[in-house]
Amino acid sequence: MKTFNTEGACIPSLHYMVNIDQTLLQIASLIGKGKYFTINRARQFGKTTTLAQIRTRYNKEYVILSLDFQGIGNAGFSSEEAFVQEFCRLIRREKLSGVVIPNEIDAAFAEYQSGEPQKVRLGELFDTLITWCSVSELPILLMIDEVDSATNNQVFLDFLSQLRDGYNSRNTKGVPFFQSVILAGVTDVKHLKNQIREDGRHRVNSPWNIAVDFNSDMSFSVRGIYGMLMEYESEHHTGMDAEEIANMIREYTEGYPYLVSRICQHLDEDLVPFKFSDPASAWSAEGVQESVKMILTEKSPLFESLTGKLTNYPRMKEVLYRILMTGESIPFNVDQEELSQLQMYGFIKNQNNTVAVSNRIFETRLYNLMLSEEELKSNDFSRQGSLEKNMFVSGGVLNMRLVLERFISTYTQIFGPLTNRFREKDGRELFLLYLKPIINGVGNYYIEAQTRDQTRMDVVVDYLGRQYIVELKIWRGERYNERGEQQILEYMNHFDLTTGYMLSFNFNQHKEQGVKRVMIGNRVLFEGML
Repeated sequence: MKTFNTEGACIPSLHYMVNIDQTLLQIASLIGKGKYFTINRARQFGKTTTLAQIRTRYNKEYVILSLDFQGIGNAGFSSEEAFVQEFCRLIRREKLSGVVIPNEIDAAFAEYQSGEPQKVRLGELFDTLITWCSVSELPILLMIDEVDSATNNQVFLDFLSQLRDGYNSRNTKGVPFFQSVILAGVTDVKHLKNQIREDGRHRVNSPWNIAVDFNSDMSFSVRGIYGMLMEYESEHHTGMDAEEIANMIREYTEGYPYLVSRICQHLDEDLVPFKFSDPASAWSAEGVQESVKMILTEKSPLFESLTGKLTNYPRMKEVLYRILMTGESIPFNVDQEELSQLQMYGFIKNQNNTVAVSNRIFETRLYNLMLSEEELKSNDFSRQGSLEKNMFVSGGVLNMRLVLERFISTYTQIFGPLTNRFREKDGRELFLLYLKPIINGVGNYYIEAQTRDQTRMDVVVDYLGRQYIVELKIWRGERYNERGEQQILEYMNHFDLTTGYMLSFNFNQHKEQGVKRVMIGNRVLFEGML
C-alpha cells in the first residue's frame, strides 16, 4: 500500500505523488540540447525526487551519474587531493546502481581514490572523465544533489571551473565531455563568485556562468494535487470531495511540495481515530484545517532550517516584519541582497513585482514566531487573552463579538484612550496577541494577503469547523467605513458567511466606543470601535 512521503525522494511505486511529467519534459529538453543548469529551489521542494525520476526515465538514453555531495564530509573539501578521492569514491559507488564503468576508466578512478600524490589532481581526474566520454556508447549525464554542502569551499569552485572549461572545449574544440550537468541545491550556484582565495586576490567571474536558467514551476498545481488525491481515493474510497480538498490544500500551501504531502500525510495517518471517527470524516475541509493546525505547531527540519536562517540573517527577519506586521508594500528587486536570499530560501515570492510571503502556512508560522517573541516579554494582552479564554467559547462556538468587546476593554484599561501616537501595526499586533491564546490548541488563523496593507487587514479564524472574518482598520470617516463594510461583505460572500466583524481604531474624542450590531441586507456585521 502506498503512503504519503515527506522524507527523501518520492518513489512512484511506494508513494502517492503529484505528476511531474511537465517538469521532466522541460529538463529532458535541456539535456537533449546539451545544456548545463542548476535546479535551485528551497528546502524540500522536490529536487531530489526530480533527479531520481530523471535517472529512472532516461537511463536507457544516457549513462547517468547521480551523485550526492552530502556523501562527502568536511574533510573531503579540505584540499584538491581529498576532494578528488571522495569524488572518485562516489562515482565508483554508482556501479552498485547498475552504471557500467569501462575497466580502464574504473582502474584510473581506483588509483586516484587510493591517494597516489602525483595522480590526485583535478586536472588528472577531468582528463579521465574526458576519456570516458570519448569511449562511451551513450552520452554521459552528471547530476549532483545537495551542492550546498560544497559552496563555501574553494575546491568546489575550482571543480566548477573545470566543468566550465570542459563545456567550452566541447563546444569550441569538439573535445568529448558530459552531455549535460545538473546541479541541485538551495544555493544559486550560478551566481557564486570565485573569490575564496588564500592569497587575498579576488576573482569576480562566476565559475558557473555557462549554465542556462531553469525556470520550470516546480510547485504543485490544483490539478496535480487533485490527480494525486484521486489515486488515493481509488484505493481507499473515503468519499472525499477531491476537488474541494485540492483547492484548499493549494490555498494553504501555494503548492509547496513538502507542505502538500505533509497535509495529506496527517489526513491519512494521524487524524483517525484521534480527531475524526473515520477516514470519510478526516478527508474534509475540517480535516485539512486540523492538519494545517498540526503543521503550524510541529517541529520539522524544514521549519528549523527557516527559523535558523532568520537567526543568522536578522536583516531578512526585519524585511518580513515590515511586510507582515506593518503591511508595508515592498517592490520586488532580485538585485537586493535580502530579498534575493529570502526568495532563495523559500520565504517570499514575486507577486506582481511586489514582495509576498510564499504561502499561508509560512506566513502564519512567521506571525506566530514574531508574536511569541512579544509574549516572552510578558505582554499584558497575551496574558489577559489567556486568562479570559474560557469565557469566549460555548457549545463549540467562538463568541467573536465578545472577543472584540473584551479586547477594547483591555486596551482601554491598560493604555487609556487612543492617541495619535498609535500606529496601525500596534493595533494588529495587540489584537493578534490577545486572540492567539484564545484559539490556541483548538483553532488557527491566517491573514488574507489581498487585504494586508498599511490601512487594513483581514484576519480569518478557523475554529472547530467555523470561520470568522475580522477586519482591522484605522477609522477614516463614515464614507471610508461604508467602503470597508462593502469590502468585508464581498469577502463574507466568498466564504458563504452570514456574520462578519470589524474593529476600527478611532482617534476622535467623541466617538461611541464599544461593539454594535449592524444589519446590511441579510448579513450581520458586528462593528467594534476603539
